[in-house]
Amino acid sequence: MKGSLLTMLVFLWSCQGNSDVIKIKGSDTEVNLAVELAESFHKQNPSIFVSISGGGSGLGIASLLNETADIANSSRSINAEEIGLFKKEGERIDSFIFAQDAIAFVVAENLSIDSISTTQLAVLLKGEQTDWSTIAKQKLPVNIYGRQSNSGTHDFVRKKLKIEFSNRAKEMNGNAQILEAIKADNSGIGYVGAGYVTHGGSKGIKVLKIYSGDGQSAVSPLDAKMIAAGKYFFQRPLFQYYQRASYHKIKPFIDFEKSAVGQKIIKTAGYYPVMKL
Repeated sequence: MKGSLLTMLVFLWSCQGNSDVIKIKGSDTEVNLAVELAESFHKQNPSIFVSISGGGSGLGIASLLNETADIANSSRSINAEEIGLFKKEGERIDSFIFAQDAIAFVVAENLSIDSISTTQLAVLLKGEQTDWSTIAKQKLPVNIYGRQSNSGTHDFVRKKLKIEFSNRAKEMNGNAQILEAIKADNSGIGYVGAGYVTHGGSKGIKVLKIYSGDGQSAVSPLDAKMIAAGKYFFQRPLFQYYQRASYHKIKPFIDFEKSAVGQKIIKTAGYYPVMKL
């Protein structure tokens, strides 16, 4: 996927002078999926190019505001401050939920734990529990691998658990970097989009099942049926924000994402469709 992504970006950036370029920036969670959609879309619409780059949800929304992006990929809802900035500029924006995602909490495959409660997670990520002795029965330090504060995933996890992350948490540049860190650290815990795990990233790691209360069944972020039923604690919509004035430009790509072909790509990529296939 990394090679495909790089090839796609180099090819598309070379076409930036073309007026028929849809520029998409933002969520690292969505970037690989966006590339797959763009590749298939371009085959059907060879006169329209789609430029993809990541950097985080906050960067995507900022790029939409300064008009260096036509679509902002965001794994969180736009916040009040950002809405205010668009209003100040007299810009009207809309959004489209094109897929669902589940956040997977991952540890090294030899850590003796298969599931974890949301309460235990909160204690770990806040830094109140600094070793695995009471949860995994192993005397190992807890090393936290997460995202920067401009990441929609970071914001989503923080709000769902109603916590502030420990200042010892290591801030990584993206999902792939978190997975590599966990594979190299027997005592680490991190969180990534489930699609990154299902696409070749599972070797050497373990995806934890999550439960949110005593007596409740633990649910895996890889269980499509439970996601469809809304039973996983860390599932979320994936947004695309755009300025209303440019909707005519991006409409062909949005329509493709809504199509049966687009939704099938979303499902195959390890995400969850929002339309019926």
